[in-house]
Amino acid sequence: MDIGGRVAIVTGGAMRLGRALALALAQNGARVVVHYGSSFDAAQETLTHIRAVSDGIALAADLQDVAQARGVVERAAQHFGQVDILVNSAAIFEPGDIFSTSEADWERHFAINLKAPFFLSQTFAAHVGRERRAHIINIADWRALRPGPDYAAYTLTKAALVTMTYSLARALAPNIQVNAIAPGLILPPPGQDASYLERKAQAIPARRAGSPDEIVRAMLYLLQSDFVTGEVIFVTGGEHL
Repeated sequence: MDIGGRVAIVTGGAMRLGRALALALAQNGARVVVHYGSSFDAAQETLTHIRAVSDGIALAADLQDVAQARGVVERAAQHFGQVDILVNSAAIFEPGDIFSTSEADWERHFAINLKAPFFLSQTFAAHVGRERRAHIINIADWRALRPGPDYAAYTLTKAALVTMTYSLARALAPNIQVNAIAPGLILPPPGQDASYLERKAQAIPARRAGSPDEIVRAMLYLLQSDFVTGEVIFVTGGEHL
């Protein structure tokens, strides 16, 4: 797909990895819809950078509400007249093992990390129809295939997101390609600094952390390919091994 002129929705596009993906899409000529939850200031700052090179809008939505999630696609299509790319990047990542995970933790993770991407994808596919080419990219996690004892609810949602990627790739073929990217050690968790990455990097084969640029390159590869679908690209420096 030629990205230039396409309309791309990036959920969680105001901050962190989502911001890097949104900016990269704009720099490659896409018109970008920056979804955000409560990060209004960050969304406006990201939008300013996008509008320096392309066109874009920022849309607020609580992804725990399916109607609001659907509304992101509907409002984007109404504004630009089309939608071509959906990047399901928004997620929460909160600790909790089998004993400490509460029902509220479970519900929040599944609503934002899994239910919202599904209904966003459903609405997106309906708007695209059966004639135009389009892409869905889900941001997964290496833990989806190598789960540990911590982050139980989060890991389960990402494992299900990978399964959803496989399922949608078949259901929406041939015109909508559906793929996933599983990042590894890219950004420190909120509240941590670069020293966190340095410590963690010693335990992975690459012996270094990655950067958002690594994920951007994976995304651009998937968008520019007309043959890859149902794939999960691990960008982990070997951490998933």
